Amino acid sequence: MKSRLTTTLIVMLMAGGLGGCGGESGTSSTTSAPATTGAAARGPGLRIAMIAKSTTNPTFLSARKGADTAAKELGEKNGVPIQIVWMTPDHEDAELQALAIAQAVKDRASAILISCSDADKVTTAINDAVDRGVPVMTFDSDAANSKRFAFYGVDDEKLGETVMRELAAVLHKKGAVAVLAGNAGAPNLRKRVEGVRKEAARTPGIKIVNTFNHEETAKDAAEQVISAQKANPHIQGWAMVGGWALFTPRLMKELDPDKVKVVAVSALPSQLAFIENGLAPVLLALPTYNWGYVSVQHILDKVHFKKDVPVVIPPMEVMRVTKDNLGSWARQLKTWGFTVPDSYLKAK
Repeated sequence: MKSRLTTTLIVMLMAGGLGGCGGESGTSSTTSAPATTGAAARGPGLRIAMIAKSTTNPTFLSARKGADTAAKELGEKNGVPIQIVWMTPDHEDAELQALAIAQAVKDRASAILISCSDADKVTTAINDAVDRGVPVMTFDSDAANSKRFAFYGVDDEKLGETVMRELAAVLHKKGAVAVLAGNAGAPNLRKRVEGVRKEAARTPGIKIVNTFNHEETAKDAAEQVISAQKANPHIQGWAMVGGWALFTPRLMKELDPDKVKVVAVSALPSQLAFIENGLAPVLLALPTYNWGYVSVQHILDKVHFKKDVPVVIPPMEVMRVTKDNLGSWARQLKTWGFTVPDSYLKAK
């Protein structure tokens, strides 16, 4: 039954998941195309199958926007038609990702770009794609033991250390903290949690109460935080290795910023209110737009121009966003195509 359901879901994904970007990404120039089969599938130029973790996470819609923009700009600049075929599950499911990889191979994609929900569950599919002549690049969350040709992301352990260091500073290096950790199977998130714990161990006054995993949706993440906070009212800080819970304003109603502080990874438009509110005085922003843009650049170099590409592309820089630079970060988001409230754009 599960196999039949999964097959049905991937067919739905292929048929319906290729529309325009919505949510936080604003309006996007969509270069996606419906899946086809047979010898005619691979035309001139490049067709890049993009498989992020989920369509419900605005972080990946940001990456899609970057990929779409790169396809348009780099395609025109180099005279190479580039299509981004969006093959991302609605919700995190590594099995669906593996099926999407196999479908992309059948459809004769020029390359596959994937953020792995669970490296163990997609490595075989990645290796099979490469063996069949379809190069694979990973972004955000790697499958390091696979045959992918390159990875682009962040130094996740270092990022986790930074989250904990910022939170410890906000708490004056003393207090009970919890870790919001997302999908337990995601290798990038596990490394971030390791970094959080290593940094906490260097600060004797900080005690980690527990690490909480959850489905990576705003609703599930927020409910996890609220439930854990009620069960452990002595929690004074949350080290969030992803910003899922901040994509809904619910925590601003449930948590008192005078008693609880948050430091989280991600600073997209809807999350900026948490800085203004004081609940999250520091957000660590990743230029997730570049997950798409930079990755498409490297795929073009590798596949079309036959250039050597670093196996591990130099990691992206993390931006520390606070009230002091809220305006400059908001304006950067706007240049990437996000819709940002005017009040933030006018801030310093």
